[in-house]
Amino acid sequence: MIFDTDIFIWTQRGNKKAAKLMEMSEERHLSVQTYMELLQCAKNKNQHKHIKDFLTTFGFLVLPLTENIGHRASIYVEEYTLASGLRSGDAIIAATAVENNLPLASSNVRHFKMIKDLQLKIFKP
Repeated sequence: MIFDTDIFIWTQRGNKKAAKLMEMSEERHLSVQTYMELLQCAKNKNQHKHIKDFLTTFGFLVLPLTENIGHRASIYVEEYTLASGLRSGDAIIAATAVENNLPLASSNVRHFKMIKDLQLKIFKP
């Protein structure tokens, strides 16, 4: 399963359901986009280290941005941005999930619901 940035934020805030969702997942993935978003939210190098340690300790695999992911994400932006406001970061996260044939866990349903080939696992905090 790929985890959207919001699931990490819920976990960081102490949401037990989010932590359990991560814990129960056999394979834990995140897109490089989510990885960068997590690091951007850090206020200092100590928080960067905490993020990296968390990902390593719990066996998360950061999936890279490939040419196919970039192409698919650009198609999503072209197809969905005007109608539903899809942002490029969310397009990359969705494309990473689709290209790797993995479900995406997110509580941001409106960001992803229009993408028909995405296996969306809706998280309700």
